Amino acid sequence: MRKVILLRHVPLQLKAFISLLFLFIFLISGNPVKAQTTDEEDESAIESHSHNDIQRGERFFKGLLPKDRKFESCVSCHILSKSDTMNWNPSAMDIASKFAGKDFADFQSAVMQPNGKKMEASHKDFKIEEEDLKKVKLYLDELAITGPHSVGPTINQIVIFILLGLLMTLALLDLIFFHKMKYRFVTILILLVSMVVQVKMIATAAIDLGRSQNYAPDQPIKFSHKVHAGDNQIDCKYCHTTVEFNKSAGIPAMELCMNCHVLVREGTNSGKFEIAKVVEANETKKPVAWVRLHNLPDHVFFSHAQHVGVAKVDCKQCHGAVAEMDIMKQTSDLSMGWCINCHRDTKVNFKDNAYYDSYMKLHDQLKGGGIDTIRAVNIGANDCMRCHY
Repeated sequence: MRKVILLRHVPLQLKAFISLLFLFIFLISGNPVKAQTTDEEDESAIESHSHNDIQRGERFFKGLLPKDRKFESCVSCHILSKSDTMNWNPSAMDIASKFAGKDFADFQSAVMQPNGKKMEASHKDFKIEEEDLKKVKLYLDELAITGPHSVGPTINQIVIFILLGLLMTLALLDLIFFHKMKYRFVTILILLVSMVVQVKMIATAAIDLGRSQNYAPDQPIKFSHKVHAGDNQIDCKYCHTTVEFNKSAGIPAMELCMNCHVLVREGTNSGKFEIAKVVEANETKKPVAWVRLHNLPDHVFFSHAQHVGVAKVDCKQCHGAVAEMDIMKQTSDLSMGWCINCHRDTKVNFKDNAYYDSYMKLHDQLKGGGIDTIRAVNIGANDCMRCHY
């Protein structure tokens, strides 16, 4: 009864705010929308089995069943979520996509007699009843349709943002209506601090829309620059053939990959699974859907030919220690400030580069001792029209 009486004294504005707050929490806490598919046959095949069968298959895959399991769970090798380090085993999504729509016999053969020495060793003591393995395939078939869970703002970020908004609202209401706080400067301080933190969170999120430093997406083929450029010392220009004379560095065609992989069919770390994707892509002539890593805004012009072909800039100056990366990531933030500072600091080799022969005035100043160093900024690298035209 006391609670009801107290609620009657709550201002209408506060009641409305609390209602909207609970509605917002309800909306963001809902399940993510599942990815749609046009493959109606696969969907109907999954729907013909009970949810319990799919759920049981998921439990086997994640190692929750059988209870007396004496072998590694599937998910310990075939991960469901993104990893910061290279997991050389096929991911759960890889396996789901490969065997979606295929007979159970093909899936069973691959599980019980996998290709590759490493896979054979890990599956050596793997024992599962045929009926349970069928349920595992049902779970993977559903995963192939629904896809992985979408990634959004973390729950901590959402809760902090909401709490700050609530604090600001209460402080504002107290300042205008309630007057419960003895010292008004405390209310004003709470209001200002909450507002500053919220604005900072919004500004950081807005800046991140155009920048993606440390971005390291999963690729359709687990290609390691550490193995290729580091261990095997393959020159960057052997694969990125257009880097010296084109705007883009270029993505190597599968025919180029097959120069090596016509013989190398099993990787030391990945076995045959990943290289088989290269072979299949080459044979079917189906382009590999690589995920673009470094992506500048549409209003920015950048040419690899100018930087690598003319200025002889080393790849790692922009892309970082690529030869040490299993998972390729964006090292620099690629902001305008980063480019401008690089142009201010980078020395230009005028003497041994015919491209700069036309800069006669600067050559004369170098010979006369008026200047001893030419930097990119001195030849117009920071002129607005160089990148924005």
